[in-house]
Amino acid sequence: MEGRHGKATVTTQLLAFKKKSGKSFDEIAEETGLTNVYVAQLLRRQAQLKPETAPKLRAALPDLPDHLLEEMMAPPMRSHDPHLIQEPAIYRLNEAVMHFGESIKEIINEKFGDGIMSAIDFFCSVDKVQGVDGKDRVVITFDGKYLPHTEQRAEHMVSRLNRADRIKTIEGS
Repeated sequence: MEGRHGKATVTTQLLAFKKKSGKSFDEIAEETGLTNVYVAQLLRRQAQLKPETAPKLRAALPDLPDHLLEEMMAPPMRSHDPHLIQEPAIYRLNEAVMHFGESIKEIINEKFGDGIMSAIDFFCSVDKVQGVDGKDRVVITFDGKYLPHTEQRAEHMVSRLNRADRIKTIEGS
């Protein structure tokens, strides 16, 4: 498993190959069929490159060495630097979620019921559009699966079923 220092080294190398290619995250996303944010996550070792996508990434970044491509296919150590909040763009994103979060939560509950948006079964993209005033605007799309909270009923807790009941449950599935 890559340590913090190892991850930083790999990330630096991956981003150097992106820079060498002269391609934007959007261009690599277009060539691989991924979202631009997911491409950035891959190159920052925050997401795992799937084997079926590896040839597309290889085509998009032909100078990427095999050892880095293989490293990208290993499960990453997902993390964040607690000092990252000091970066102004990240601070503002956090501020926006904190400011609008309560209202967003209430609307999710109103539309879906008691639950949350998954950050695992999740898609994210960043786009640029022109506003009605002609000025550039940032559009960030969070597209996450809805996960309802469930009532925690004892009879639904498989780990509490006795062996015979577990077999019936498995056979009945």
